[in-house]
Amino acid sequence: MFSGVILDVDGTVVRGDEPISGARAGLDWVDDAGLDRLFVSNNPTKPPEAYESRFARAGFDVSADEVVTAGSVTASYLADRHVDDRHYVIGEAGLRSLLRGAGLNLVSDPAEATVLVASIDRGFDYDDLRVALDVLRDPEVAFVGTDPDMVIPAAAGDVPGSGAVIHAIAGVVGRDPDIVLGKPSEYTREFVHSRLGLPPEECLVVGDRLDTDIAFGASAGMTTVLVTTGVTDDATLGASAVEPDHVIASLADLPDLGLV
Repeated sequence: MFSGVILDVDGTVVRGDEPISGARAGLDWVDDAGLDRLFVSNNPTKPPEAYESRFARAGFDVSADEVVTAGSVTASYLADRHVDDRHYVIGEAGLRSLLRGAGLNLVSDPAEATVLVASIDRGFDYDDLRVALDVLRDPEVAFVGTDPDMVIPAAAGDVPGSGAVIHAIAGVVGRDPDIVLGKPSEYTREFVHSRLGLPPEECLVVGDRLDTDIAFGASAGMTTVLVTTGVTDDATLGASAVEPDHVIASLADLPDLGLV
């Protein structure tokens, strides 16, 4: 019935560099079932190669070719749609490196910007808000967000993500982003589909977040599986309009669903 599986990373397979309980058993089942797999993360600061190393530290054998990140999706989108523009980035060094690697022109002077890219930035402050307000006063300047994650699971506990920065900027400038990439955006769905190359009805999506992982799968016509090892608890699930097809305690419970 199913030929492939799309797996979230943080809160689903690992937390920091440590494997989540049950992840090993779940990935072993994926391999034994012969499913093609793709790991899709809304982290905008890391390239797929960094995830290969990160998975190795957690004890998993995953190649960079099996990984898509919000950073690589953002680089692809900007190279597709804004290759000749001048990009001012409110974000971290890893994202800047990804964008430069895609041949994009990053500027340090906000007055030169024709695109403002907003993302997670642990140094985000009042001056960044002031700059964003100045830049985005011009309606011709594109406003691009890397991903919508308001909170992300980290080794020491949940922390604010890109969505917090994007919403802060949008609230100050009185303007929504032109696009927010990462899961569950349409551009990311198309990007992932081109990588996996399978009909949606033959794919599982497994993740810990309703508004990104599960919404991503549902909008693409895939079967969705929520794991409760990440940011979603029973109260959040009960209050959400987004309903997964299945809910499990960890990846170790995937075989019990009888999907293959």
